Amino acid sequence: MSSTAATSPTPPTAPEGPGTSGQPAPASRPSPLNLSRTTATAARALRQLRHDPRTIALMILVPCVMLVLLRYVFDGSPQTFDSIGASLLGIFPLITMFLVTSIATLRERTSGTLERLLAMPLGKGDLIAGYALAFGAIAVVQSALATGLAVWLLGLDVTGSPWLLLLVALLDALLGTALGLFVSAFAASEFQAVQFMPAVIFPQLLLCGLFTPRSNMHPVLEAVSDVLPMSYAVEAMNEVLKHTDTTATFVRDALIVAGTALLVLGLGAATLRRRTP
Repeated sequence: MSSTAATSPTPPTAPEGPGTSGQPAPASRPSPLNLSRTTATAARALRQLRHDPRTIALMILVPCVMLVLLRYVFDGSPQTFDSIGASLLGIFPLITMFLVTSIATLRERTSGTLERLLAMPLGKGDLIAGYALAFGAIAVVQSALATGLAVWLLGLDVTGSPWLLLLVALLDALLGTALGLFVSAFAASEFQAVQFMPAVIFPQLLLCGLFTPRSNMHPVLEAVSDVLPMSYAVEAMNEVLKHTDTTATFVRDALIVAGTALLVLGLGAATLRRRTP
């Protein structure tokens, strides 16, 4: 009599796919932008700035000191201060925020802090937006102090609303922040970050219409100035200086400066490199 061997039922085979044995699950990537991660990054950057009083003084006080010096350089010609003071009210914050932001961000890169942050569930957009938010908060204070000092203490005579001057000064400071975040990716040391100022800032300073109207320039230089954001910042300041109402030119210039800042922030996010998978 033959006996039939008992066979145990075969368990169903699990479908193959990511995360099964032998196939490691891919690391989940963070979403491009998250409010809580962005604000946490901004808070961390502000805590670091709080322990660096010299940097805070450079960002907040230097534009005010420069405006005071400018006012008394032209003490015998108040009209000259009125004609260029409004333009420099936007240029000084741009320059200081560019310098401080580029060096501070480069320090994060060279110290390895940036790499450790990118190894966490932190998107590139969160990181760039967090830094922009932190330095933007400083820019608000800086622009408000410089504008109030120029208009109410130094006697800058403007036809339009001082609030419009504050708006353009703030946009210029944010543009300087965005440019600083962007160029920090191409510098290997703080000295190289400073070297970017002649390449990025000085041409705009010469061609923005501060020293002579852009229409009086050589046609080639005028065409170059038409694509530089500082040209529109200076033009917006001059619109406030000469007109009581908000003009279409002012609105266009302010939108161009704001749009350029957002574009450069996007380019800054694209330059971040995540070495960890």
